[in-house]
Amino acid sequence: MKIAVLSDIHDRVDHLDLVLSKVRESEVDVLFFLGDFCAPFSLAVLAEGFSNPIHAVFGNNDGDVLLLCKIAAGHGHVTLHGQFAELQIDGREIALHHYPEIARRLAESGHYAAVFSGHDHQRYIHQIETTLWANPGEIMGRFGTVSFGMFDTETLAFEHVIV
Repeated sequence: MKIAVLSDIHDRVDHLDLVLSKVRESEVDVLFFLGDFCAPFSLAVLAEGFSNPIHAVFGNNDGDVLLLCKIAAGHGHVTLHGQFAELQIDGREIALHHYPEIARRLAESGHYAAVFSGHDHQRYIHQIETTLWANPGEIMGRFGTVSFGMFDTETLAFEHVIV
């Protein structure tokens, strides 16, 4: 199964539109979002731009949580998990959290096949014993590069996609 992993939109819906176009071209099955929509309209753009299941966690810059929840409730394919998501997808245990410090500890637990985090806007991939821990980078483009990740549940391969 192919999963797109996105983080840190920070209201840059122009960048999000470009990313979603690439995601749709890649015939992705599921999308993970790792926090920092910022304004709720960013979630609306995400939900309207990708029709398969979306699993999202909150970041530290997600302002109007009530409106984010209302928007998610209006899109049956969107699940907001709060601060932490623990998922079983394609037979794999996967964890999502905005903060890398917490995600590292989740990866070190050895309980998950993969752990994904955002927050610091950096692209990286770490292998901690049998657990993949990765950050897809940022949609915002604050550091000059718009990126997201692609995860294959069969091979546990993760790659960064630069937009």
